[in-house]
Amino acid sequence: MKSIIEIEEATIASVLAAYRAGSFTARELVQAYLDRIDALDRRGPTLNSIISVSDTALVEADALDAAFAATGELTGPLHGVPVLVKDQIETAGLCTTFGSSAVVDYLPTKDAAAITRLRAAGAIILAKTTMPDFATSWFSTSSQSEITKNPYDLARDPGGSSSGSAAAVAANLGLVGIGEDTGGSIRLPASFCNLVGMRVTPGLISRAGMSSLVVPQDTSGPMTRTVEDTARLLDVMIGYDPEDSYTTIVGVARQNGSYLDGLEEATISGVRIGILREVFAADSDPEGAAVNSVLRTALDALTAAGATLIDIEIPDLMHYVGFTSVYFTRSLQDMNEFIQARPQLGFSGIDDLHATGRYHRKLDLLEGIASGPRTAKDDPEYLERVLAQGEFQRSVLAIMVEHDLDAIAFPDTRLPAPTHEDVYSDRWTCLTYPTNTVIASQLHFPAVTVPAGFTADGLPVGLEFMSVPYDEARLLKVARGVEKVTAARRAPSLDTW
Repeated sequence: MKSIIEIEEATIASVLAAYRAGSFTARELVQAYLDRIDALDRRGPTLNSIISVSDTALVEADALDAAFAATGELTGPLHGVPVLVKDQIETAGLCTTFGSSAVVDYLPTKDAAAITRLRAAGAIILAKTTMPDFATSWFSTSSQSEITKNPYDLARDPGGSSSGSAAAVAANLGLVGIGEDTGGSIRLPASFCNLVGMRVTPGLISRAGMSSLVVPQDTSGPMTRTVEDTARLLDVMIGYDPEDSYTTIVGVARQNGSYLDGLEEATISGVRIGILREVFAADSDPEGAAVNSVLRTALDALTAAGATLIDIEIPDLMHYVGFTSVYFTRSLQDMNEFIQARPQLGFSGIDDLHATGRYHRKLDLLEGIASGPRTAKDDPEYLERVLAQGEFQRSVLAIMVEHDLDAIAFPDTRLPAPTHEDVYSDRWTCLTYPTNTVIASQLHFPAVTVPAGFTADGLPVGLEFMSVPYDEARLLKVARGVEKVTAARRAPSLDTW
């Protein structure tokens, strides 16, 4: 390949086709991404989205090239696909920090289950991406890597907690990315960085080898530039894992065939979408009004393309969103259990890090978790919270049934990406930021964000679509139909550096 610019906006399909045609090799592609990381992440605009780079990626690429030359066949559906992985997910032989400066030289001896599946499909783990300490923020503030820049406006944050994956995939530093989502950590940064980001029903993808925040709510998932690439990753990542009992739900989901099936022909025509207007920003807020303007244009385009949009309300929505949150009820228990299973990390838990001040000073969520109950049973309202979650789920399911909805749509967040100054001046903290991504998370529903457009200032805006558990295939078709109509994905202008 002649230039690092030539790989902009490549897709899995285009790369596999190029391999088959002999246009370039896996080594050449990996080297092109390494050059781009050096030019844009380490130098130039210094995005600071990559925490560590694999020192075996080129060797792995050579092995794949040799196998293809010998057989004429690709080794799997992700043959030679360079993947960027959030540093929350363990990778054998590649340093994993969980975004924490307290983690020094931790080299896992075993891949997380999701990484094992990616490698078996032929993927190359290219690099690990930045994140806030143990995924405890909507922003990129990390004691390990400090801040990551948004490639669409370097003065702004890319969102969190999958900060580096969002910024790096948006800037074409890798072909696809993997993030993690507890309350919106895939979807919020994807919306800030003009990406497709999907949260699946928790349990469809194994969490073994991934640090937890709220175990029943956690899931890893794709962060990509196209809906099709998200589907291709899900085809590989979803599946039963005896190390994660939650994955037994794959027997309930019973997905038949590929998530790619029918995707190219997908259309928004005839799709029924509930619009949750109560979580849009007030037009009296200039920043919110800028987001609303983009969303109105996108929704008008969906209507013109044949979608039926129905305004809906979820009864007592804000009460349910607040009361069913269990970060301060069980996160300390779940996070400490993960840490204590890894004594080589050298500390006993999140409360230990908090007590010794070994965390980024802008992580108010981490502070709240560290000061909370040691186990969920210590929260006298835990049972009521769990029961309320069931009520919340039934309430939303009733709306979807009564209106025969394919999905419910709303902005991932009411505002565009904040500036770093907004975060450091405490204009916004994790606990005060008006994100809507927690809705699907606390329902345990799948959701996907799709680029909707850009504000007049050039900031990306995402539109989230939420559906019922195990409905990922239909949700992807809705997302693909929306993607065709909005056509809002565009690369950031970074190559002038």
